[in-house]
Amino acid sequence: MPMSAVEVLCRSSGYADASCDDAGQYSFLERLAEAGAVASVGSTGDSYDNSLAEAFNSLFKAKLVRNRGPWKNIDDLEIATAEYIDWFNHRRLHGEIGMIPPVELEDIYHHSHPAPAPADAALASL
Repeated sequence: MPMSAVEVLCRSSGYADASCDDAGQYSFLERLAEAGAVASVGSTGDSYDNSLAEAFNSLFKAKLVRNRGPWKNIDDLEIATAEYIDWFNHRRLHGEIGMIPPVELEDIYHHSHPAPAPADAALASL
């Protein structure tokens, strides 16, 4: 049976007994709690209450985790994640912004909206 990315993460992290339930699901809330980051997850206003983040998470799971796995180890999953994020930002043509990659729209924005001068430079010119 193919191993899911979640199972690979469980087994390779050393948390298989403490953080994976009987179905082999990685309890990332437990892992975040161990890292002291649990306060930013699971409350109103966090990424799980944000529709954009939820849409990205669903797309990420559908396009990468389910379609391109299984991975042999956590390093393979990390490399696949980095490649996916690079594609998502630099090569994916986004229909809502004129069929250009998101990074290109960001570049256009920054070229047409120069950053304001820092307060120190403004005061020095007086």
